Amino acid sequence: MEKLSVSLEDYIEEIYNQIKNSGQAKVTAIASALNVKKASVTGALNVLAEKKLVNYAPYSQITLTIEGEKIAKKIVEKHEKIAQFFIEVLSADKQEAVELACKMEHIVPDKIFENMVKLTGYVKSNLEDKIKNIY
Repeated sequence: MEKLSVSLEDYIEEIYNQIKNSGQAKVTAIASALNVKKASVTGALNVLAEKKLVNYAPYSQITLTIEGEKIAKKIVEKHEKIAQFFIEVLSADKQEAVELACKMEHIVPDKIFENMVKLTGYVKSNLEDKIKNIY
């Protein structure tokens, strides 16, 4: 599958999060969360439907296809792990880390992402070992 634009990745991530958190995704809620107009959401949903990543028809339930859910989970995981890196390795403020992760999830190459995850695990493991040695 071709790479999605940053904007389409944001839409698919938001749809996934809304379904996970409230059981459904709605055009109005997506527009509000992403701070865009409902017409923009409708346009994006049509493109995602053409790419067979969402099931969408006006006034019907918005759902992710199996492929759409797979892509959404990958985006969400990247977002969470980058935020974790900023918080646990760089001691960043949580809100700032989450906001920055949202921007970076789209541009960080897989190899650098994998190294961030490894470094986070290494730092976390060494901190836990040092804490155990103190007590």
